[in-house]
Amino acid sequence: MPLVWTLVVVIGVVTFALRLSGILVLGSREMPPLLERALRYVPAAVLAAIVVPAIIHGGPDQGFHAGNSRLFAGLLAAVVAWTTRSVLATLGVGMGSLWLLDWLID
Repeated sequence: MPLVWTLVVVIGVVTFALRLSGILVLGSREMPPLLERALRYVPAAVLAAIVVPAIIHGGPDQGFHAGNSRLFAGLLAAVVAWTTRSVLATLGVGMGSLWLLDWLID
C-alpha cells in the first residue's frame, strides 16, 4: 500500500512540474495570433470529445439503435442549441426530452 501512495505523490508532483514549466517558459512570451485563435476552440473540442461518445454509446445496454434515448435527446438538444444559442434552453430541452423518452421507453 505505501507504494501506491508513493506513486500517487510522484505522479502529482510530475504533473504539477509539467504544468508549472509551461507557465514559466511561455508565461512571459506573447502567444502567436494563430495559436491564440486555435486555443479558443479547445474547450468546445474537449466537451464534444466527452459528450458525443456518451450520447452515441449510451451505456452498456445501449448503442447506436432506435431505442437509444440519449441519442435522440442529444440530437434534439443539438437542434435547440443551433437555433437558439441558449445554454439554458439546450439543457432544459435536452434533459426534459431525455427524461420523457426514458419514461416512454421503459
